[in-house]
Amino acid sequence: MSGSREVRLVSTPVGLPRPEDFAVAEVPVPTPGDGEVLVRNRYFHVFAALRTVLGGGVEDAPFPPIHPGDTLFGAAVGEVVAAPADASLRPGALVFHWQGWREYAAVPVAQVQPLGDVLADPAAHLSSARVAYAALRQSGLAAGETVFVSGAAGAVGSLAGQIARLLGAGRVIGSTGSAAKARRLVDELGYDDVVLRGGAPFVDGLAKAAPDGIDVVIDNVGGEQLQAAVAAARPGARIVLVGALAGQLAPDSTGTVASVALDTFALILKHITLRGLDNTVATDWSERFGDWLGRGEITFPSVRVSGIEHAARALSETIAGQHFGTVIVEV
Repeated sequence: MSGSREVRLVSTPVGLPRPEDFAVAEVPVPTPGDGEVLVRNRYFHVFAALRTVLGGGVEDAPFPPIHPGDTLFGAAVGEVVAAPADASLRPGALVFHWQGWREYAAVPVAQVQPLGDVLADPAAHLSSARVAYAALRQSGLAAGETVFVSGAAGAVGSLAGQIARLLGAGRVIGSTGSAAKARRLVDELGYDDVVLRGGAPFVDGLAKAAPDGIDVVIDNVGGEQLQAAVAAARPGARIVLVGALAGQLAPDSTGTVASVALDTFALILKHITLRGLDNTVATDWSERFGDWLGRGEITFPSVRVSGIEHAARALSETIAGQHFGTVIVEV
């Protein structure tokens, strides 16, 4: 082990992050301290919401802000190189942790999750299946109901539509920013209809796609799409707030604010429920996801980028909406 590489922030982005805001640094392989595991990362997740921590972060959020000189972080799957003698982990074991964006990581044992063989593809542990499944479970989705997923071509949306169908949804509608992605959502992932943003008023497009209204909303975007979902909601509709990409990816802001004006009268008169995502309701997500994958009932759309030196470009492309599904760097 001659050394390790990691991706660091060079300067706080002005507007949306660009590859030149980052650099790959050559560093010594970390020496694990007491109670730490040395992991050789194999894959890590590139996600657009990193823009928020690059912009200073949000108070009370679980992730700290990233400042110039800091190494980026994110979900990762790696192989144990060395572990404390009293730990149950052994060299060669695959584990999940949150010190991605580097080749080697020294991680406290308590922050490492051993991976079994439930998912045949180790990189599938970086999917957003848990988020999508939790949001749909939290919504109380009933058989035959109509579901709207905003940001349907992203990491969460590309799985949420499929999982909604498997959980009994009668009609599944999504949104995206390109006609090519819309075709893939219908042809490959089983969406019934997809509303394009950026053209005609989104509220009109969603009303046309859901003439009988919407029962469940899995919202990854916020902004005008959340406003439109409230307008199209049926009485008793449930909205689960998963993300706020409209605010996070606004080029003229820091990505740390995601304000939206909602019609309170509609919320009251339709008895609409809005809830923030609660991942704790998805304790069986890996078993369900693995079972669906094994039977070919669900696919895991992903883009694999080879080499840590291309990670910053992959982040910029992900933020720009150039990719479909989950973006993973193979280290």
